[in-house]
Amino acid sequence: MTQAPAPIIRAFFDQPTNTISYLVSDPVTRRAGVIDPVLDFDQRDGTVDVRSVEAILAAAKGDKLAIEWVLETHAHADHLSGAPYIKFRTGARIGIGEHIKDVQRIFRPVFNAEDLRTDGSDFDRLFADGETFGIGELVVEVLHTPGHTPADLSYKIGDAVFVGDTLFMPDYGTARADFPGGDAGQLYRSIQRLLRLPDETRLFMCHDYKAPGRDEYAWETTVRDEREHNVHLRGGVTEEAFVAMRQSRDATLSAPTLLLPSIQVNIRAGRFPKAESNGVHYLQLPVRPRAGAERAVIS
Repeated sequence: MTQAPAPIIRAFFDQPTNTISYLVSDPVTRRAGVIDPVLDFDQRDGTVDVRSVEAILAAAKGDKLAIEWVLETHAHADHLSGAPYIKFRTGARIGIGEHIKDVQRIFRPVFNAEDLRTDGSDFDRLFADGETFGIGELVVEVLHTPGHTPADLSYKIGDAVFVGDTLFMPDYGTARADFPGGDAGQLYRSIQRLLRLPDETRLFMCHDYKAPGRDEYAWETTVRDEREHNVHLRGGVTEEAFVAMRQSRDATLSAPTLLLPSIQVNIRAGRFPKAESNGVHYLQLPVRPRAGAERAVIS
């Protein structure tokens, strides 16, 4: 049996959102996929740009690659997805985990999003745990790794695994699990699944924030390094201890800057709500007064 080729991986770092997107290609067929692309969005004035996506498209063109998949590891809460623009430019299909339906059901009432379908049909493909598909001759294995959200996936391609927000670099730790539908116990079990992969398996992060004492951004590590050096996991931490740590830490974290615009766009596969009669797209901003401040919101 012929061994599948090793993927060629190019990383694209978006500093405003600390996100790493990936262009993954098959050297034999020149077919490619893009993982977690970023749409440039400035919420100060509501402007949208495609410079980050264009950088990926230019790299693909320079390498004579045909992009056939855009793969989301989950519905991100810290950046808007550039998937629809890549689909528009290349005809690529947009894929995400089948549990995106759970995330859509959670957030539909939050935004009173009456137009939102909760069957995942905004996406072209919903992946189930354990299934495989191809990018050219590359074989992609789908690993359901929930905890950060119910729908998180990791994509295993050869000796490389794209872990989304499940893990960060060893000196930074692990993902938060306090978003609606998140579960620190599930996150622990998902991480342990990843850490059972062979020691030299390469792990590619979706974010990096430069841990204290580190001068450069980084996004590639190994299973061995995560198991032995991750600041939230080393020493064989138990699930109970991990959950207690995660819940305590999450209680101190602020909401991501782009949480509200990101979620309502990304659960639609990167689609904005339909334009209103003036041709402008609007995003919802739910207003929730804190306890004791209810009279500050007067209709």
